[in-house]
Amino acid sequence: MSDGTQRKNIKSNQSVAIVLKQDQCSGVLTDGVVRDILTSSPNHPHGIKVRLMSGEVGRVKKIYS
Repeated sequence: MSDGTQRKNIKSNQSVAIVLKQDQCSGVLTDGVVRDILTSSPNHPHGIKVRLMSGEVGRVKKIYS
């Protein structure tokens, strides 16, 4: 499993688990497939922000290979 804080590890059409803004306190993860990468910097300590195919936006916590 790759590191979700590095932009280079995340590609479109990749299966990931993200934490949504409203789930940050509880830590509930949402699985989905990356549509867009929203973070422009090469890394982010809380995870790279992405939009899933479902339209949900959150920070990557897990990357499935």
